[in-house]
Amino acid sequence: MLVCYTPRYYADIGEGHVFPIRKFELVCRRLLAEGTLRAEDLFEPQPAALADVLLVHTDDYVTRLRAGALTEREVRRLGLPWSKALVRRSFLAASGTINAVRFALSDGVGSNLAGGTHHAFADHGEGFCVLNDVAIAVRALRRDGLIRRAAVIDLDVHQGNGTAAIFEGDPTVFTFSMHGAKNYPLFKTRSTLDVELADGTGDEEYLRALEESLPSVYAHEPDLVFYLGGADPYAGDKLGRLSLSIEGLRARDEMVLRDCLRRGVPVATVMSGGYAANIDDTVEIHCNTIRAVRGVFARRAWGQSAAIT
Repeated sequence: MLVCYTPRYYADIGEGHVFPIRKFELVCRRLLAEGTLRAEDLFEPQPAALADVLLVHTDDYVTRLRAGALTEREVRRLGLPWSKALVRRSFLAASGTINAVRFALSDGVGSNLAGGTHHAFADHGEGFCVLNDVAIAVRALRRDGLIRRAAVIDLDVHQGNGTAAIFEGDPTVFTFSMHGAKNYPLFKTRSTLDVELADGTGDEEYLRALEESLPSVYAHEPDLVFYLGGADPYAGDKLGRLSLSIEGLRARDEMVLRDCLRRGVPVATVMSGGYAANIDDTVEIHCNTIRAVRGVFARRAWGQSAAIT
């Protein structure tokens, strides 16, 4: 089982920031300590190639991002303080998702212990998202002739507005977002399929809506699924407004992964958001996604994949 992770997914964004940037390290530590992952399961990515990033993002945005020349308004919209480490971790996370996709195409499943930065648009970042790793991976793998059609199953509590905008009008990419109707962003971009949920939606209603929606995703006949298993639909999330339990979120992960396995569609998992009042809850929810990967795909033969970047 190959999972992308590097300690450089961390960048100092200041103590007390609502974005729990330590979660990437904490998830990896817990999975190693309990034996779900072994050291040899971890693949450390190198920063994504600039040419790959420019398949999605404008040259102007990327140039100013790398130079630290974003405007004050752009930094406020991003919601994170600029630093060289932040830029580096954004390029690393994009590479992690590219490699997770390559592992998935070889082995049926691959995971990145970061990514899911679905609020990043082609010409700007917002909502704690600097670069859109999923969009970059789609276009890099399509350029290389490894996939033709892709589907995004975005189960973060916030709509994947950046991803929807990037692939608007692209019939080869199916974007599915199931999110809180009254949550961020205020003005939503139309995905291929949007399912909006009322505040307080719980496990039963959520899982029923997901089960009813998934056939539309596979009707697109994707060569690959990107799964954004956000931790923020959790009842204890500070930014969530839904009422799912940790057990319900684990059932969500298993439903998506089992459907991919049953239909023979490779799947790459990325972490996306999570802002629980107790960071331990966010870490546990993200760990459950990897545990579900291990459990659902346990009977598959995990070959050694060739990675890039």
